[in-house]
Amino acid sequence: MIAGANVATIIVMLLVGFSDWVNPATHPMLALVGLTFPLILVINFGFLIFWLIFCKRMAIIPFMGFIMAYAPVRTYIPFNMPHETPIGAIKVMSYNVHGFNGRGSERDPQASEDIIAFFRKTKPDILCLQEDCGNTQKQIQEKMDSIFPHNERAIFGEDYDRTGISIYTRFPIIKKEIIRYESKGNGSCAFFLNINGKTVVVVNNHFESNCLTADDKSKYKALLKGDIEGDSAKTDSRYIAGKLAEASRKRAPQADAVHKYVENIGKKYPVIVTGDFNDNPISYTRRVIAQGLTDCYVETARGLGLSYNQKGFYVRIDNIMCTDHFTPYNCYVEDKLRASDHNPIVCWLKFGYKP
Repeated sequence: MIAGANVATIIVMLLVGFSDWVNPATHPMLALVGLTFPLILVINFGFLIFWLIFCKRMAIIPFMGFIMAYAPVRTYIPFNMPHETPIGAIKVMSYNVHGFNGRGSERDPQASEDIIAFFRKTKPDILCLQEDCGNTQKQIQEKMDSIFPHNERAIFGEDYDRTGISIYTRFPIIKKEIIRYESKGNGSCAFFLNINGKTVVVVNNHFESNCLTADDKSKYKALLKGDIEGDSAKTDSRYIAGKLAEASRKRAPQADAVHKYVENIGKKYPVIVTGDFNDNPISYTRRVIAQGLTDCYVETARGLGLSYNQKGFYVRIDNIMCTDHFTPYNCYVEDKLRASDHNPIVCWLKFGYKP
């Protein structure tokens, strides 16, 4: 019976692990199952420990399960050896700054100071921001201009303070192109940079938000803890799942549009793709964008890399990817800066360098 339960867990793990092939535009609820992947991994790991204690030869069952699910396991929790970053590598950072307002719903005046101090200390060569309020806060913009000689932004929707994406860089900016898709307050923009005489396209994205209110998040956390039971649990679960599914459905054509753009522009120029995907590693959004690109976190990082730092939401939703013009090094999520509801993701890219 226990062996059968273990086999059933492995079957579910495989189905969930490859659920990113389900298009949310046609099956939005099915596309959400990727969120359960870490839970299923823990269950299978529990079986492994059980068998090692009570019947070592049966440990082959959960072990083979991990082998069969190697691709999604590595996508969700990569483990790579660190490599020395070569001289001349470009430091790329992507960060959803939450309007420079702090982690919570109330404005934190210290947040912007902490973020700017972090940029001064870490000195990224290319910095892509999401939810950048831009020049609506003159003091912030002046301080950013003192760090980075070049910047450009794109604004989407009516909420100016929360729908801007921008790029700050030490390289000259040639032009920008908006990538068109349907969204009221999110967007993607390609910034063309002159990097030492080479034109490089940096595509910064902020895909459809899940639009969970503070009350929604509280209910979600209560559901995880089991504090809500009975009919209320069912009602709240359906409501939250419905919101997540609707956001996932909207993200699918957005991801398709960006993938098509990157596929075309990548035939002419090296491309770097960054941003807040608002989706977990086992998702249609990440899989489609990653087609033809190197996912820098998967290829070079270690561990979960929880880029969304709100309690109860343990996911990596921020990404850096690149075409094969680059070799990535030592991608990581900075978890010590708590000045936004996201953590920055950082990576070094080297033109044509092979270790």
